[in-house]
Amino acid sequence: MADRLTDRIALVFGAGSSGPGWGNGKAAAVLYAREGAKVVAVDQNQEAAAETAAIIAQEGNTAIACAGDVTRSDDIAAIVAKTLAAFGRIDILHNNVGVTVMGDPVTLAEADWQRGLDVNLTSVFLTCKHVLPVMLRQQKGAIINISSSAAVQINDYPYVTYYASKAGLNQMTRSLAITYGRHGIRANVIMPGLMNTPLIHRQISGQYADAAAMIAARDAKSPMGHMGDAWDVAHAALFLASDEAKYITGVCLPVDGGLTCL
Repeated sequence: MADRLTDRIALVFGAGSSGPGWGNGKAAAVLYAREGAKVVAVDQNQEAAAETAAIIAQEGNTAIACAGDVTRSDDIAAIVAKTLAAFGRIDILHNNVGVTVMGDPVTLAEADWQRGLDVNLTSVFLTCKHVLPVMLRQQKGAIINISSSAAVQINDYPYVTYYASKAGLNQMTRSLAITYGRHGIRANVIMPGLMNTPLIHRQISGQYADAAAMIAARDAKSPMGHMGDAWDVAHAALFLASDEAKYITGVCLPVDGGLTCL
């Protein structure tokens, strides 16, 4: 274990994986713990949160698992209270929850449009609502929000609510950086590009003939010739959470193999 986050408390929403393997939030939670943080791993699925916490514990580090719906303010308030009861502070807020809802304005149901906004954007509003007072009392904190290259670039997928919500998340994060910078609170965004995580097999594979076709097509679209993985996102998050990034705030950082250069 290294010590870039020694004795810090990391609250990770979306710390479970949506399928076998490593999702972005799961990898970030484990990496934070490897660098010395005590982690609160939150997922809507209790078993997924518990799996991440168990991996952290098996490596000799500290974590607790919580289940909660990030679109419910009461759930988030309860998780923040549990975190404070266990550890007394919150140094890192990591927002990783997201959903891709396929559809254009004509075909997409109004309820599905709202669900995309609620999960991808309102959830971060709610976590900030409950965590920022803690960070203000501390006069210190780091917020890392996981957005997408789709926030700044249109791709082949018909998910208008995803484009809109992720673009909103970028600008919301920039506003947090300006509003709270004088209180020692930093806020940054990571924009993953074409990543090979369990999420794409669950939510995007239906856009292709099969999983193999999806992987081949997404590899081919990357300027580097292959997709990234959850650890690429996790290492960027670790940097932004650490004191190495103590003068970095309001940044929307692409982790995309050059995709947003196209």
